[in-house]
Amino acid sequence: MLKKTLIAAALALLASTGMAMAARTDIRIGLVLEPTALDPTTAAGAATKEVTYLNIFEGLTQIDQNGAVQPLLATSWTISPDNTVFTFKLAPDVKFHDGTPFTADDVKFTFDRLLAPDSTNSQKQLYVDAIDTVTVIDPTTVEFKLKAPSGNFLFDIGRGAAVIVSPKSEATNATRPIGTGPFRFVQWDKGSRVVLERNPGYWGKAPALEKATFVFIGDPATAVSALLAGDVDGFNNFAAPEAVDIFKANPAFTVAVGTTEGETILATNNKRKPFDDLKVRQAIAHAINRQELIEGAGHGFGVPIGSHFAPAHPYYIDLTNTYPFDPAAGKKLLAEAGYPDGFSTTIKLPPVPYARLGGQILAQQLAAIGIKAQLINVEWAQWLTDVYTNHDFDLTVISHVEPFDIGIYANPNYYFGYDDPEFQAIIAKLNATTDEAQRKDLAQQAQKRLADQAVNGFLFELAQVGVWNSKVEGYWLNAPIEGVVLKGIHWVD
Repeated sequence: MLKKTLIAAALALLASTGMAMAARTDIRIGLVLEPTALDPTTAAGAATKEVTYLNIFEGLTQIDQNGAVQPLLATSWTISPDNTVFTFKLAPDVKFHDGTPFTADDVKFTFDRLLAPDSTNSQKQLYVDAIDTVTVIDPTTVEFKLKAPSGNFLFDIGRGAAVIVSPKSEATNATRPIGTGPFRFVQWDKGSRVVLERNPGYWGKAPALEKATFVFIGDPATAVSALLAGDVDGFNNFAAPEAVDIFKANPAFTVAVGTTEGETILATNNKRKPFDDLKVRQAIAHAINRQELIEGAGHGFGVPIGSHFAPAHPYYIDLTNTYPFDPAAGKKLLAEAGYPDGFSTTIKLPPVPYARLGGQILAQQLAAIGIKAQLINVEWAQWLTDVYTNHDFDLTVISHVEPFDIGIYANPNYYFGYDDPEFQAIIAKLNATTDEAQRKDLAQQAQKRLADQAVNGFLFELAQVGVWNSKVEGYWLNAPIEGVVLKGIHWVD
């Protein structure tokens, strides 16, 4: 009796002090890729933004989990009647993690740096084409003058590439990032993890989590083991979709399947022979069996695409029949292009399962029309250097996860080297148009032009397949923008 009484008293004491039923306040999240740097305004690659977007760094606006634009560091704004002048009112009493006050000067510094000739921002052209000047009106007011009206401007400044940085810390943000967000950087153990902790001085609503650790696990088997062993609490985009059924059958886990902005493509070096020949690119398009790729590389998760556009977007049109799977037609086009016996090429594959598996399937599909493809596995940093920066590749498999990024094809210096004045004119009109009906028509014209030109091999849209501890809630089901947003994530009892 005494023992029962003591136990009951102990439990009552624990409950009264919040110790018995307190939910966890830390989380360990698995990521397939490790960032090459932690400054999203200088580093390309989704991994950087997965760690930092809306966690460490914030922008004037933010993209919510439904893909809509919301206020953030800019609490409100006014727009001139001609849609070329945007005046933003900034949140007061905001500080960077090092205690430096955030003001309009930081906004001007951020965008002047982004627009500078030596900027390495992955979306630089987007802002260079749009922004004329940035002017500080007072410490909490900043004005943007645009070169032309823009229907995308508020969305574009909410991207991870446009987060606000301080001149005091920008030089070291790549390794020790300092932003205004709800979490601050603690440590980066290269090859292993990045640790964040709750920012006690955060200007907005405090998140439930006190600590978040991003653990880098690229190997699918290791990812499965880590979840089952409790070494990680979830993946927003699981590295082993072939193992999803294991977790669907286990009540300790939740499988959450949503959409992404990830157009998975067989990216083509349009400036390198023989891929500068439209007939060669058309032949490759006819060789591609998208459903086979979805089953083999995506394990059934994914939606076929025929151009560079997300199927969930209201402007999307299905262009998968522009060049339907037809190996005989592919062989005929190769012969017409002067390659009756085909040719040899290489495919560089970054270390993500959809690319490594997809590359093997694509090599077989290309072989059926006479193209002999050597597969070259590269690590992520090497892919960024060789393919993205130096354009040293023939073909590669990659998923572009930036939202509404069809405009990258208007930049002839982008890594796949597509230089088409007709397409560039369409995008220029799209960028300058605010009328919704006209924007939809122009976006669909752009999709059709890319499909007709077979610029890349358009494969499928990635699904976001999340696997989480069933007691974790508040994560984003869909991925309208790159980021594993922590501020809504919490544990339930």
